[in-house]
Amino acid sequence: MSEEILTPEAVAFVAELNRTFADRRDELVARRAERRATAAAAGRLDFLAETAEIRAADWRVAPAPADLADRRVEITGPTERKMAINALNSGAKVWLADLEDANTPHWDNVISGQVNLYDAVRGTIEHTSQEGKHYALRSDVRPATIVVRPRGWHLDERHLEFDGRPAVGALVDFGLHFFHNARELLARGSGPYFYLPKMESHLEARLWNDVFTHAQRRLDIPHGTIRATVLIETVPAAFEMDEILYELREHASGLNAGRWDYLFSLIKTFRDAGADFVLPDRNSVTMTAPFMRSYTELLVRTCHRRGAFAIGGMAAFIPNRRDPEVTAAALDKVRADKSREAADGFDGSWVAHPDLVPVCREVFDGVLGDRPNQLERTRDEVVVTAEQLLDVAATPGAATAGGLRGAVDVGVRYIVSWLSGNGAAAIHNLMEDAATAEISRSQVWQWVHNATTLDDGQVVTAELVRSVLAQVRAELTAEGATAHLDTACELFERVALAEDFADFLTVPAYEKID
Repeated sequence: MSEEILTPEAVAFVAELNRTFADRRDELVARRAERRATAAAAGRLDFLAETAEIRAADWRVAPAPADLADRRVEITGPTERKMAINALNSGAKVWLADLEDANTPHWDNVISGQVNLYDAVRGTIEHTSQEGKHYALRSDVRPATIVVRPRGWHLDERHLEFDGRPAVGALVDFGLHFFHNARELLARGSGPYFYLPKMESHLEARLWNDVFTHAQRRLDIPHGTIRATVLIETVPAAFEMDEILYELREHASGLNAGRWDYLFSLIKTFRDAGADFVLPDRNSVTMTAPFMRSYTELLVRTCHRRGAFAIGGMAAFIPNRRDPEVTAAALDKVRADKSREAADGFDGSWVAHPDLVPVCREVFDGVLGDRPNQLERTRDEVVVTAEQLLDVAATPGAATAGGLRGAVDVGVRYIVSWLSGNGAAAIHNLMEDAATAEISRSQVWQWVHNATTLDDGQVVTAELVRSVLAQVRAELTAEGATAHLDTACELFERVALAEDFADFLTVPAYEKID
């Protein structure tokens, strides 16, 4: 399998990308820690004074190619073969082929994901399950447009080394897909499209733009062929939406409201900035919380002013075909979520399960009608200040004993799944990815370090967390979930309680897999 993907020419291309751009990647990732420390000490971030002219100027991103003009429903999921076929057949306009948070960087997943993308691009992807069920692309459904999400800048790929150092995971994922599939996609009337995760500044967007320019020139692909949608899923990036689009303007397609990672980033950035930044239970923090509302309103206004698409966030609720009540509740919640986004001006949104595609499509059809998008809604009336983006204290809800238990339970369950090679885990009727565990453990860390009092009067301490962790471990053991459980519990305790806060739990978790 790896021989098909790791050809000498493809590896040489990825090596060239790494030798050209890895040093800059290292500098920009190191810069994040300095900026976070400054923001935490000040208790605030602000829009950049040095880029005020870009925000004030009149400019627009490149027009969208035909197969990215209508994005009313996007389905997300890993590049596992059966799930890829189901996503392509789902009726969604776009499949976010996820090599990042819904995937795990087990080497088999990295390579098989590229094989599956190769076959999906050519329309030859098929799969037969162990039970004998056959999966293939349907002839009566237009396959979803493929948009690939590579890993974030912070992750390395230790299975490939160049000049004695691990490769940059993002450049491996991008480089292999672009090398093998860019020309084929163009020949089929599409193109190499990407979702870019975890960025924290326009300088990181500039780096991606330089990667795109270099890659297109190197393979003699016309400049501007690549299109990128950026996930605004970090708090620093929310203050640089205009600048990020500007840096990528010849390659930009839009911005996405990556809501779960955004919560994680908020906690991480201001984890030691005092009680005003302590969030209540995760489930209490809805998209109508004032600071979340400001974030999405600013995103739509920024995108439409620049001719870029605004894509809504993940509907994590998933149906259960064996439980009609669970399914009905999931559909109601997804409908309400998508109705809010469509009314706010979003051009489309994400779902995590094929059964949710019709619900999202119905909602956006009702607003869009025959229009492919609503770029004409510029939302000029929206004005968002730095204070509104950071108004965490106005969030309703409380920290509860049930919330603490839920954070530990979901965090450990997800890490067990991640270590086993599954990055998209159905937990308690929600489709969870790595952002779930990140929110869980960072929130526990914040509650401990702020001596947060729960609804039952208990103060959150390391001892209380360890007690809850022991209960969760016992419960999962009774359920028979013993594979990787000890390692998952140790990892969760480390990233939730260690004084030195790990920027990403997937980094120490990566050390635990082959």
